[in-house]
Amino acid sequence: MRKSIVNVGRANEGKQGFGKRYSLITVLVVVILTLVACGKSQASSSMDLDQINKRGYIIMGLDDTFAPMGFRNNAGELVGFDIDLAKEVFKRANIEVRFQPIEWAMKETELNTGNIDLIWNGYSITEERKEKVIFTKPYLENKQIIVTLSDSKIENKEDLKNKKVAVQNGSSAMDAVMRESDVVEEFEGGEPLLFDTNNEAFMDLEAGRSDAVVADEVLARYYVKQKGDEKYRILTEDFGKEEYGIGIRNTNKDILKLLDDIIDEMRSDGSYDEIYSKWFSEN
Repeated sequence: MRKSIVNVGRANEGKQGFGKRYSLITVLVVVILTLVACGKSQASSSMDLDQINKRGYIIMGLDDTFAPMGFRNNAGELVGFDIDLAKEVFKRANIEVRFQPIEWAMKETELNTGNIDLIWNGYSITEERKEKVIFTKPYLENKQIIVTLSDSKIENKEDLKNKKVAVQNGSSAMDAVMRESDVVEEFEGGEPLLFDTNNEAFMDLEAGRSDAVVADEVLARYYVKQKGDEKYRILTEDFGKEEYGIGIRNTNKDILKLLDDIIDEMRSDGSYDEIYSKWFSEN
């Protein structure tokens, strides 16, 4: 009987030993895979222009609902001013451009982890963003405007007191609004209503759940025109003027120079103006 117990004990020790060895192997595999993944992430996030040329393509991050800068048409194709501009820029650079829709509130994270190489989609230049990315020269002017329904009694910022004001989360509109804390404090709830996309913010306005939307002028005027000017009113007051630039990782100054040089060239030869006139009226 004692012999049987000893044998069983030895068998259990063998199983436990195997279990420990198996656990150790599992841990080592996980560690190795993690290191490999980190290595790939570091390599991607530090990719310079030479490496991008060898890879053969560059990844441009965008919000694919941001008309008329970059959005999907009825056929589901990505179109817009920034799309056309980027295609021409990288055609001249002999680099394929791949468009990657991203969650706009996570854009800088997507850039700095190497999931994308550029943020280019009506990306406003702000002091806060300059701490996270480097910007090209400005290539388009913009401002943050206030839109209401046509029958609204809101006439100015002061009338936003106790009103529900919608903005896109992580957008320059949100940044512009939040800089005027004295105005925000008077909103219903003491803060704006945040939405993942501008389309959702406008849908909330149309449904009567919000009283106003603050958004980029280029997007808002395009949206209003598409849906019917008679349905909306744009206030004369706004939340400030700004400029659009292309956001790049701080380590990629070679890409920055490439973009600045090509866009300057396009301004000189008239191709920038051709693309601009396709998407915007003279006003």
